[in-house]
Amino acid sequence: MIKHRLAWVCRGLAYGVPPLAVLFLYSVPARAQSLDSIYQKAKVEGSVVLYAGGPTAPWEAAAKDFSARYPGVNVSITGGFSNVLDAKIDTQLKAGKLEVDLAVFQTLQDFVRWKQDGKLLNYKPQGFDKIDRSFADANGAYTGVQINAHVYAYNPNLVKPEDVPRSALDFLQPRFKGKVVSCYPADDDATLYAFYSIVQKYGWKYMDRYMANEPRFIQGHLGVVRSIASGESLVTFDTIASISMDQKNLGLTQAIAFSEADPLPIWPYTAAIFKAAPHPNAAKLFLAWYLSPEEQAKTGNWSPRSDVPAPYDWKPVLSYKVVNNYREFLTNTVQLDELRKRFEVYTGPVKNTGGVR
Repeated sequence: MIKHRLAWVCRGLAYGVPPLAVLFLYSVPARAQSLDSIYQKAKVEGSVVLYAGGPTAPWEAAAKDFSARYPGVNVSITGGFSNVLDAKIDTQLKAGKLEVDLAVFQTLQDFVRWKQDGKLLNYKPQGFDKIDRSFADANGAYTGVQINAHVYAYNPNLVKPEDVPRSALDFLQPRFKGKVVSCYPADDDATLYAFYSIVQKYGWKYMDRYMANEPRFIQGHLGVVRSIASGESLVTFDTIASISMDQKNLGLTQAIAFSEADPLPIWPYTAAIFKAAPHPNAAKLFLAWYLSPEEQAKTGNWSPRSDVPAPYDWKPVLSYKVVNNYREFLTNTVQLDELRKRFEVYTGPVKNTGGVR
């Protein structure tokens, strides 16, 4: 490689190109040139269609930055619940009329299934080697783009510092009766994962005691955050750290805490490009751009990349004592179905909608 670059430099000098310009041109990494090539193809396609599970506002901000960086490539975003958007994609795939290019969901089992069915495009963007294998498919069929964690959240105006929960047992205290909130575990797989981690440690009797404290259930983690901020609820062990912090930065009353006793449930917010994507190059470009260290540092969340520092005053995510078996949890379909049914006996069917926008 060094001999080739020296040859290029000599050739450039021979043709009268200024030395500094020659050195600049031939010091550009091959991967950057590859992305430029993808950009040229993406401009022809003109757009990328993204389906995003969860709040859409962060993706709308990212889309604006992306289109400013890569003029001529627009981003169309459809947001909502992952377990609704996945069914929409399945319908499109079955009809042979795929509209979406790139999906970013919490329902990791969908990507495992789509890979098995040969529906996903293997793609390893720059920096893929920095991503822990627990967060990505080895062949690049799907990859985490953010790492989420279920921390505790509370209303700091209404909960004294000495009363902030330190373990799951603290949510059983009488002072929080009727003031604990979470998503429905039978409806939200990430919430189910968090609840199950607690049951594994404390047993199913924990759920009997938890329900005796009259918790509130709502649909969507944004609804959980808003319930805490309004004072309708006081505490939860089922917030997504980045969502709580995003809303706090927007002015909502919110504080988070890490458990001193229980392991931290973590899981990758995962992305994949479809083989039949109408705009595959634009999708590649967006995913590579979003996974760059510069953009990852802006997400307000842990990056799957080991070379991107954690935000705020958080530690690197894998330095905590974590529960990190989300892929295995979601692909154990028999256990998953049994858990959904068992938790629904406790909570009843979905009634309160919280929204995701």
